[in-house]
Amino acid sequence: MGYIELMDISKSYNKQRNVLNGIDLQIEKGEFFVLVGPSGSGKSTLLRMIAGLEEISGGTLKISEKIVNHLPPKDRNLSMVFQNYALYPHLTVEQNILFGLNAQKVDREIQQKRLEETAQMMGLNELLKRKPRELSGGQRQRVALARAVVSEAPLCLMDEPLSNLDAKLRANMRIEIRRLQKRLGLTMVYVTHDQVEAMTMGDRIMVLNDGIIQQVGEPIDLYNKPSNLFVATFIGSPKMNLGKAILEDSNLIIENVLTIPFEHLEMPKNLKSRNLVIGIRAEHMPYGDENQQVQNVEIVNVEHLGNETLISFEVGTELWTAKWLGQWLIQVGDKVPVHISVENMCFFDEDTGNLIQEATFTHKQEVVRR
Repeated sequence: MGYIELMDISKSYNKQRNVLNGIDLQIEKGEFFVLVGPSGSGKSTLLRMIAGLEEISGGTLKISEKIVNHLPPKDRNLSMVFQNYALYPHLTVEQNILFGLNAQKVDREIQQKRLEETAQMMGLNELLKRKPRELSGGQRQRVALARAVVSEAPLCLMDEPLSNLDAKLRANMRIEIRRLQKRLGLTMVYVTHDQVEAMTMGDRIMVLNDGIIQQVGEPIDLYNKPSNLFVATFIGSPKMNLGKAILEDSNLIIENVLTIPFEHLEMPKNLKSRNLVIGIRAEHMPYGDENQQVQNVEIVNVEHLGNETLISFEVGTELWTAKWLGQWLIQVGDKVPVHISVENMCFFDEDTGNLIQEATFTHKQEVVRR
């Protein structure tokens, strides 16, 4: 049994089409669990249902083995951090942090003790007498976090808390939130539309689209073994390169322009007589050398990122991107050899979009676990 259990949860408004459909999920105690998906996928609605801010249309929600479908938010023993911080502009930082404890009529001495510990942890000691308008975006976010931490609730829900911050501050806050969660042993459910946040922060990720769970798993599993085409293109930056493919003799023909031999690999029987879409990650298409099967492609775009270079080229109607470590002095219009191998490809069923076979290289490489 999980600390949070969602059993056949659904949500609809005015008995119209469901916003969420048959959500079955378990979140473990002490886990950093990320809900990720595009705008309108239902992830914030699901989080608000866990919080008690949205009514559950169908199914059962349990927190710590207790059914909480009809419990108000104050009785669910949780805290929440919102996207817009939700700070009271007329109150000081100290008053904002202690607002919930005051509402619960917690003893003054306990309030001050928790305030001192939390302010020290969040680096807010010198800001306690300021008003929110005197703070930067990152400082306001830390105040919102401090208000959640000071409640000492074992469950913390976060709804896109970093979306209003600039890129550098967002990266710093990701580390800060993760360290805080581990230090306090919180169970955290974190909503984001940013797959980089999901990949770097979550113990496990649930990918949601159009109210339906697409895949649940550890970040590296979603990256290496996406269950369908949606996950393949949503998880990873740049996204997985895709192309329609057919099998002909001992060759794989992609978008009618690339012919990739199976070489020493045996052609899997489950790929024959099917409409295929292949997927390959950008980093799995290195610069080709004379000892490899290569495809000579014409570069249509180059992105120099300092530590790596992204090159883009056309494969039929598709635009593919390869990622090469280091700085490559390549220009648009150049023709370069690229090594594209079948063993680096995931195979999907074109009709259903589901994964048929993961890339075989994942069986060869060793994933280090400690």
